[in-house]
Amino acid sequence: MSKIRRIRLKTKKYIPVPGTSPGSIQLYEDALKPHITVYSYNLDEFYSKKINSLDELETQIDNYKDHYRWIEIKGIGDAKLLTFLEKKFNINKLVIEDIADCKQRPKLDEYEDYLFAVSRMLYVDKQLEIENEQVSFILFQKLLISFKENYSDNFLPVINRLSGGKGNIRSAGSSYLLYALTDLILDNYFALIYKLGDELETIEELLYRRANKSLMFQTQNIKREMISIRRAAWPERDKINDIIRSESKLINKTSRAYFKDTYDHTMQIIDLIENYKDLTTSLIDMNLSLISQRMNEIMKVLTIISSIFIPLTFIAGVYGMNFAIKDPQTGEILKNNMPELYYENGYLYTIGGMVIIAILQMIYFWRKGWLYKN
Repeated sequence: MSKIRRIRLKTKKYIPVPGTSPGSIQLYEDALKPHITVYSYNLDEFYSKKINSLDELETQIDNYKDHYRWIEIKGIGDAKLLTFLEKKFNINKLVIEDIADCKQRPKLDEYEDYLFAVSRMLYVDKQLEIENEQVSFILFQKLLISFKENYSDNFLPVINRLSGGKGNIRSAGSSYLLYALTDLILDNYFALIYKLGDELETIEELLYRRANKSLMFQTQNIKREMISIRRAAWPERDKINDIIRSESKLINKTSRAYFKDTYDHTMQIIDLIENYKDLTTSLIDMNLSLISQRMNEIMKVLTIISSIFIPLTFIAGVYGMNFAIKDPQTGEILKNNMPELYYENGYLYTIGGMVIIAILQMIYFWRKGWLYKN
């Protein structure tokens, strides 16, 4: 028998501090300390360096100015790092605030020297919980900085492509790297949606065997997860559309063409979500219908049993009144009382009559088709 994996949405609560000035950095209590890796590459070379201090980060940035560079930051629980990057690259304070604020919707903001983009990365962790993680990007001419909330290795396929040097990833510039990472994020959307789709197929299979409330609750939970994915996918589509239509020189022609393909992927994701949302609604309705039908079958059986016993109960009730036909003291015959009370074999006749009545009722119900299972 198939089993449901019970994928569930991991809930996060972010409580903003009211009254703070725009551009201030507000770190959450559970924000992780940054793990920084700098990748420097060109068509012929690839270097990877883990960073342990801000001084080491500055040195690594300055040493490879002729290379394309990617600064990957996992964890944003360090205000000093964010302040350093703000001053080092002359980044707007509002951008730094949005990076620290992990509840941003996907968007694209254009500035004179750089582009700021936000995506939502959704994936299933080892506990079968859906992580909804903010990923922020700052794109310069030959530099890309990425910020992730967690230490997950979701970007590992792109890192492997960089180290292998296959395709355009080393030669097409930093904007192509932004495309590759964005496309990887959307691939995770597909993987998540297909997992939820498999779960819906399992639920549908179990519904045909036996409908119950737990399956309905699980279906409703999947519908809620689909809505969460949709909430991330729609603005992601708008963001990619903004990148395609942007006149910024930071997005080259090669990358722009690939972003058009990514835009098509977002449309496919939205179509899948809408289809699966409709399927969840249909499964919930079917579950309720099957439960109602089963209840009707039960009520039909109980009604037939009750119908059989009603006349039998009536007969037993009549002869249970015990109104004697003769006064036991005077021997006088009492009029209009039960003459059958002292009949020989009266009990057997009564039981036999009850059996005959029950058989006749069963024959009647059978001819009406009430004993057949729909």
